[in-house]
Amino acid sequence: MFQIYGALDLIFLVLAIAAFGLCAWALFHALKTPARAFALAGKLKKPLWLVILGLASLFTFAAVVGWGGLSVLSIFTVASVIGAGVYLADVKPAVGEIGKGGGSGPYGPW
Repeated sequence: MFQIYGALDLIFLVLAIAAFGLCAWALFHALKTPARAFALAGKLKKPLWLVILGLASLFTFAAVVGWGGLSVLSIFTVASVIGAGVYLADVKPAVGEIGKGGGSGPYGPW
């Protein structure tokens, strides 16, 4: 299956697992966020984000298990981490603010 030949292989394995965790976390958040929040925040539609993050999770999982010759340094894995990073840094905070409405007093929400 797969053998670790040195410290560098172990580092790349840890990086691949971290990349998969990042992409899976972003995909899970996108799945539980209502589609209306994406539109109200002015971001890409939910189905498009689900495709992007689903493929990102698939590619990073393939890098973890070494399937298809994908490694942590492949262009697909790097693009996957960038896509998940954009979602978590830009889209997640924007859609998270949508559900936090309600009354507002002089010192914040009621």
